[in-house]
Amino acid sequence: MMDALSGQGSTGRLSFAWLSSLNRVLKKNVKCPLYLQVRKKMVEKYVREESMIRGPKFLTTLRSHTVWEHTPVKLYCTVEGFRLNTDVGSSFEPVCYSSKIRCETDDTAQYTAVASNIHGQVSTQASVIVKSKFVYPVLLSFAVPMLPEIKYTKINITFLETFGSVFGTEGDTVTLAATMNISPNLANLQPEAQWFRDDHRLSDSKWVKIESGRGESKLTLPHLNKDDEGVYTLRMVTKGGDAAHSAFVSCAVPGSPGAPMDIKIHDANRDYVIVSWKPPNTTTEGPIIGYFVDRCETGTENWVQCNDSPIKICKYPVPGLFEGHSYYFRVRAINSKGISKPSRMSDPIAALDPTEFERLHAIKLGGKLDVVTYYDDVEDEKKVPGTPSKLHAPETDRTYVVLSWKPAPYHGRAPVWYYIEKTGAWQRVNTQVPVRSPRYAVFDLAEGKQYLFRVLAANMYGSSEASEPTEPIQTQELRGVPSAPGQVVATRQTDTSLVIQWAEPKEPNNLIGYYIDVCVKGSKDWDSANHKPHKSNKFVVQGLTTGETYVFRVQAINELGLSDESQESSPLSVKAALTIPSAPYDIALLACDGESMVLNWKQPIHSGGSPVAEYYINKRRHREHTWREVNIPPIKERLFKVEHLSAGAVYEFMVYGGSLAGLGAPSAPSKAFHCDAWTMPEPGPAYDMTFCEIRDDSVVVEWKAPVYTGASPITGYFVDFAKKGSDEWHCSNESHAVSHRYHKVTGLEAGVSYVFRVRAANSEGAGKPSLASNPVVAKAVEGTEMTCTVDKESGDVILSFESCQITESSHFVWKKFYKEITDFSKEIVIKTEGSTSKLIFKHPDQGDVGCFSVSVTNTDGVSASHEIHAEELEKMLAKSYGIRHPVIPLKTQLAYKILERGRMCFWLQAEHISSAITQHNHIIGFTGIIEFVLDHFTEDSEGTFTVQIEDGKARGQSSLVLIGDDFKAALADAEHQRSEYIRVKEGPHFSEFLSVHVGDDCSVALICKVDNLKKETALHWFKDDVEITPEGPASLASGACKFPISLFSKASTGIYKATISDDRGKDHICTLKNAWFFLFFLSPGSSAAELAIHCTATGIQLHCHMKYYTEEMKIHWLHAESKLSHSEKVHIGGTPAMAIMEILEPTEKDKGLYHIQIIDTENTYSRTIDLSGDGKQFCDYMISTFLDRGKVLGGLPDVVTIMEKKTLSLTCTVCGDPKPQVTWFKNGAEVYPDDQYLVSLESGKFASLTIKGVSLENSGRYTMTVQNKYGGESVDIVVSIYKHGDTIPQAKPTLTPKSIIPPKRPIEIPGPKVVTPSPAPAHVSSPSLPQINHVTLLAAVCLPLLLC
Repeated sequence: MMDALSGQGSTGRLSFAWLSSLNRVLKKNVKCPLYLQVRKKMVEKYVREESMIRGPKFLTTLRSHTVWEHTPVKLYCTVEGFRLNTDVGSSFEPVCYSSKIRCETDDTAQYTAVASNIHGQVSTQASVIVKSKFVYPVLLSFAVPMLPEIKYTKINITFLETFGSVFGTEGDTVTLAATMNISPNLANLQPEAQWFRDDHRLSDSKWVKIESGRGESKLTLPHLNKDDEGVYTLRMVTKGGDAAHSAFVSCAVPGSPGAPMDIKIHDANRDYVIVSWKPPNTTTEGPIIGYFVDRCETGTENWVQCNDSPIKICKYPVPGLFEGHSYYFRVRAINSKGISKPSRMSDPIAALDPTEFERLHAIKLGGKLDVVTYYDDVEDEKKVPGTPSKLHAPETDRTYVVLSWKPAPYHGRAPVWYYIEKTGAWQRVNTQVPVRSPRYAVFDLAEGKQYLFRVLAANMYGSSEASEPTEPIQTQELRGVPSAPGQVVATRQTDTSLVIQWAEPKEPNNLIGYYIDVCVKGSKDWDSANHKPHKSNKFVVQGLTTGETYVFRVQAINELGLSDESQESSPLSVKAALTIPSAPYDIALLACDGESMVLNWKQPIHSGGSPVAEYYINKRRHREHTWREVNIPPIKERLFKVEHLSAGAVYEFMVYGGSLAGLGAPSAPSKAFHCDAWTMPEPGPAYDMTFCEIRDDSVVVEWKAPVYTGASPITGYFVDFAKKGSDEWHCSNESHAVSHRYHKVTGLEAGVSYVFRVRAANSEGAGKPSLASNPVVAKAVEGTEMTCTVDKESGDVILSFESCQITESSHFVWKKFYKEITDFSKEIVIKTEGSTSKLIFKHPDQGDVGCFSVSVTNTDGVSASHEIHAEELEKMLAKSYGIRHPVIPLKTQLAYKILERGRMCFWLQAEHISSAITQHNHIIGFTGIIEFVLDHFTEDSEGTFTVQIEDGKARGQSSLVLIGDDFKAALADAEHQRSEYIRVKEGPHFSEFLSVHVGDDCSVALICKVDNLKKETALHWFKDDVEITPEGPASLASGACKFPISLFSKASTGIYKATISDDRGKDHICTLKNAWFFLFFLSPGSSAAELAIHCTATGIQLHCHMKYYTEEMKIHWLHAESKLSHSEKVHIGGTPAMAIMEILEPTEKDKGLYHIQIIDTENTYSRTIDLSGDGKQFCDYMISTFLDRGKVLGGLPDVVTIMEKKTLSLTCTVCGDPKPQVTWFKNGAEVYPDDQYLVSLESGKFASLTIKGVSLENSGRYTMTVQNKYGGESVDIVVSIYKHGDTIPQAKPTLTPKSIIPPKRPIEIPGPKVVTPSPAPAHVSSPSLPQINHVTLLAAVCLPLLLC
């Protein structure tokens, strides 16, 4: 068809170069009434008008045609006024135009001719209907033989390289390509490549380019748009089936808001169309405020905005179009941030009358020729049109209604138009614009209101009767956006995608689709999973990070906007869903002894997401069909010995793999293996080849030793390799066999695929080769290098490797000389964090020389190695020693400077030091300067001064010698500075430094002297920078200041500081950092009194009174020259006025001589007492007293458990002289004998408590006391009672010590009948009194007080 011709929907216009075939047909039939009528009308119609300038006018319009395909058709018309002469006096001449078409069925269309000049334009239309020639089958009366079944050639298609999911941005160019292997590849049977987007087939267009051929198919999206988003599927179709591959393409839109999409045109008419679209996703943007609709006439680039204010719904009627013109449409979205980019423009649409075909009429001209014309051209003149009928509303909306009706069957030749009226006194709707088409949209209606409509037809001769009114037509009400979708459920699919499903909204409200949002768990950054509404309630979210955890939500969408978000789904981590494993393969025979075979096989290529941990073997004899199980328990390893076979028989085997997902597919049957014993002298085949450190020119091969070793031990191995598909094998180590089970094959070609095999050798030669390995491509993986460093902090030697690939189930395997490291006795540590693993040598030595390798499981062979040589290790060991034993470098050595008041400042500067070493008297600056200030630099300061620095592990030291003349010069300078300070200083200051004074009574005080005081001068005391207040008011009148420290002990340790200040200034001084040192100068031993004896409820106490006592003092107690220490038998302690040693429950062994030694810095003071001499009578009496008091010898349990209604008897043995009294208590209340309780004491030795018919109320704690005048003891028993049939409670005995009961009255100690002298002071023993009288006094007076 000619380029100048266009049909409905095309972008061009008709040019006028017509040839009048119709005119020739009419001239051949001059007697035809139609011909005469036409000639007559032409004379009347085409009268020469006066010369004037005006718009064009069609004199002869186009006529429609119905023809067979391959038949030529000429469209003809005549136009007047199309050309404009420049001469004023000339007139317009009619011009004829024609176009010739050789018709095909695709040419069926409506054609439009448009004539225009500067004064206007006019158009005419015609329809061409092309019919295909169809040959009807002839029914044969005779029998036809059955044709054989057509068997299509089976063509296998295997995809070699496929396309994955694409995540692009708007405007990108995206290419999806796939290569495939076609077998057999026949030139006349090539598969057809079909591309689909969301099951909609694509074809070549402006936005999609498809190229296919030579085993490759490629689809290109030159300008990616949100309309292009979806699942793309390539389907290779053959006669025998098809092969397909799919992937998701996403289109993100930078900026905000996103553009609308999926522009559709509805109800195209002569002067209006209705445009609809889908709203964009607003997950990362603000809500949409409205939309602008733009139009552009085809052939121009002038876009005109159709609506003045934004519209909020996704549907808009566009009126005011020119009939016969074609238009493009696009939409822009608006939100608070601005206006979006325009959407992709719609397909072109022509403003035409859709009922044009209904007014066509065919006229027979004779033969096979018809002339198609309009009913208007054959009707009589001056006839009023008929009444329209069947008025109805095919489409209603909120603010408009589309009306359609059927015109009257026949009407006059004059042009017809229509008037539409609506209820409300039948108000006419279109008063200004006549309606030419029997279809009209009534706009500006009220929402949700009912209307009645009727239509009238009119022409120049009058109008028809009004049609029958329609039924009440109600405009739609705004129902709002859909309700939120229901529960969202995420399930696993692959290691980068998840399947999302959700419940449909309860109120869909003309649902268009859904938007899915995704967010990492714990984050609030929501992102869009799709940028184009998804129609179903199931969606696959692609491009997720393996191992990451996500949550999802869904929004529904209609023409009014987006619904509320659904509830968030439960968090789900991304990993592949479990599936059954694929089939094992390559079953190999490793050994045979005539009765059994050792088999090995390769693990499944796809594990299905969980490890293949179990295998099952089936066997059958060759050429049999029944398979039999070999093993009932599963096999854990890929090596198994099949026993109980028949010698000489031939067997086949099949293996299944099993995992958590279930039992996988069976392997292919193995080769036929003969069960004949192997007797060859050479070794059998190796097995289980693995590969690591794959590089562009090398690969490391590992394997396992053969099961059958032959006649002698294996001495080495040979490794062969060949290119994939080739039978030409090359030996990598032909000159020498390797003794270990790994080998690095070099000299490979980058990118070439190789297979490998291994041959074991012994003294008899090389044995059978192993099965060929899987193909390995010599191509290095980026980022597979290992680093060896020394840690800067710890000095450890570290081998570090960061994997470029990692999965959730991956783990790192470290090896030395390609043998896995399992011995960690040398403190070798493997530390893995994320994708990085480290092999750490805590104590490296020369034994760590060797080749270390690491491999990462469940990856594409990611591995690396590093060989540590002796020279390299020696350098690292030296560096490690320097890190572990660092030396602090010093800029300057120790020096001094004199400060004011004669203070000496020692200082040095280090290269670098941290603040961690800062302590009380040390001052460390940011420049590394360390200072120490000595307030009292006197004659006693002569000597060597040394500073030792520790900064973490680093150490440093520097010394300064101040002896002789150097010291004298420094001291003179200090004294001078001191005197100058006192002379110049005007404010209060210390004239004598702070010092410690120890009094004769062991009292401790801080003293100093102050000068230059006035009434307002104040003195403050501090300990560790916390102010302390002396007990009495401080008097500064004499200039002497004193701060007494009461109860001097280690607790007095600290830095004491005194400050003196008034309005003239402030001075301070500090001292006494280690106050406990002065405990040695208190000399309390000189004030120690003689030892005294004291009786307590539990034993004998020895007292030594002194002026001052504290536990920090160096005091020893001795018994018969044996040093005593604090124990359960002997308690050592004291009070601030005495030292005490107590002997618990004394016996005959405790008699003897006791010493106390008090040691100070100069002397040792000793006091003694002999409990075998003067104190023997007292000691004997006390011993007999403790032996004769009431005691419990034993027999009672700690816990008793008994069933109710039983009789419980608690019995024990007691002793004492005089006979003790026994009392029983329950929970602190005394138990009295009654019908249930029976208390007895037989022979003064056997005490018992009997409880008859025990019940739960009898549970509790029972206490027995045994007591006489010398005191006694008490014990506790816990009684637990349970019901019949209950579980016996577990008894948990607790060791409750016996309680000592003191005597009720003072102990009377017998003594000589002498007058008792007046008592001596409590803290000093009178040396003039006999010792025994002194003891008697203490026992009679002090013991009752202590017992209270």
